[in-house]
Amino acid sequence: MSSERARITRKDIEEKIRSLTGEVEEQVTAARPALIGTGVGVAVLVVLVAYLLGRRSGRQKSAVVEIRRA
Repeated sequence: MSSERARITRKDIEEKIRSLTGEVEEQVTAARPALIGTGVGVAVLVVLVAYLLGRRSGRQKSAVVEIRRA
């Protein structure tokens, strides 16, 4: 190793953090439309399943009433 070490300055750390966060922001921006579409699809699926399960439950609990006229 050399006797002189380069000191890490605040500027060096700030530049490294900015470069890392810049890369992450680019990836998030690129993936956002796919994530929104997936989220909407999952929400629609959850609502549909809840509707169908509620409908089935309602049919099982409802009584059949027959009205007869004399």
